[in-house]
Amino acid sequence: MKAGKLAFIIACIISRTAFSQTTVNVDFSKEMGPMKISQMALGQGGLSEEPMLSKHITEIRALHPAVIRLFVSEYYNVLPEKGKYHFTTLDSTVNNILQTGSKPFMSFCLKPKVFFPVVDHDIVEPNDYEGWEQFVYDVVRHYVDKGAGIEYWEVGNEVDFGEDGGTPYRFKPESYARYYKHTVAAILKADPKAKVGGPALANYKSPILPELLRACSAEKIPLHFVSWHNYDNRPAFIRSQIDYVKEMLKGYPDLHPETIMNEWNMHLFNPPLDPRFQPCFVMETIWQMKDAGLDWSCYYQVRDWYVNYDTFAKIFSAHGAAFMSRWWNRQAQFSGLIDYQGYIRPAYFSFKLLSRMAGRKLDLHTDSKTVHGFATHDPQLQMHNMLLWNFSADSVKVKLQLKALPKDMMVRHIVLDAEGGSSDENHRLRPDPFVNIKKGDQLVEVTLQPWAVHYWSFE
Repeated sequence: MKAGKLAFIIACIISRTAFSQTTVNVDFSKEMGPMKISQMALGQGGLSEEPMLSKHITEIRALHPAVIRLFVSEYYNVLPEKGKYHFTTLDSTVNNILQTGSKPFMSFCLKPKVFFPVVDHDIVEPNDYEGWEQFVYDVVRHYVDKGAGIEYWEVGNEVDFGEDGGTPYRFKPESYARYYKHTVAAILKADPKAKVGGPALANYKSPILPELLRACSAEKIPLHFVSWHNYDNRPAFIRSQIDYVKEMLKGYPDLHPETIMNEWNMHLFNPPLDPRFQPCFVMETIWQMKDAGLDWSCYYQVRDWYVNYDTFAKIFSAHGAAFMSRWWNRQAQFSGLIDYQGYIRPAYFSFKLLSRMAGRKLDLHTDSKTVHGFATHDPQLQMHNMLLWNFSADSVKVKLQLKALPKDMMVRHIVLDAEGGSSDENHRLRPDPFVNIKKGDQLVEVTLQPWAVHYWSFE
């Protein structure tokens, strides 16, 4: 390609750093199957019974997550007293999720006083399992009758961690397996089409998961998915957890659960403060997840939210209520795609670009350890899309070999700008002018700055 036709590529020169080099190959003639990018989804909570998502329906809908994981927590007060149900508050949040075009992924963390009269996260099994099963049945059946289309029901949240994980349970392996058996029986009685699973571990090496697998295999208990969480600045380490869980599952060939990392983000205590890091971290982590064969993920979270001490004082111990209040009201937070004041953070635009990777995956490969990407053919919008990023503190020169472009196309190049002061989409996703490119094979060069994220559309 002549130099004049490189106008849609930004060549970034960093004088202080010697560039490394790599080659990226994209074959537009090789479609590799459905991309399923919408399964790299989102989560929200469990922080409040208030409508945390209601003011951001449009922004969330633009990301096209297939599911939004919701903590079905005791502050929703679903069973205020025996035989009396209150669904109005929980329904409001479920309806907000449905308005985004997503389906709720229900993490069942209810612990009503009818079954748990003492507030203690080490009291984990209800005082009446028969009554408990009826209660679970009624909750699930309520949403079946509403036609909410909920498919996934998760039994508990961070069941190995207790109140310090924002959950009212701290199980032992045997007690969780027993509780899981009773709870999923009720869920599937109410909705035989539901998918059930857990245990949403804080520590992926917790002994709760192997005991759950053993019990489900031995007793033929349904287990449609296994789930766990991680917060770490190293996408490759997050990938190693996927490999670890998948290796464990090989020991139970009669079980065929999906794998779901339904909370993840940067390290909660020591996140990098460079604003360019998190948007690129999102890209690299999702690439590692997809490359490792993870079925689903839920980024935590959509929006950060101040908690009410009095809300948690009713359902947690004094220690637990204090911890939740300190953590969310006094600690610097970087989790939400939308901040406390309702402003969109740069990482939101990573998911905005990822949502454009709809359709069928194209063959894109590189030998680089830091430069990765996605490319797709979107037959619905009749276009092709490509993402490249550099998960590194050093700049990289990339030879980009585009093979078998199917026709002459208009190309738009966009750079994600995480450092600019405006959250206007045209500032965060900074566009170059459209240029024309010929069909066939093309070779272009681009320099990716540290933590850079670049996108191209081909129309």
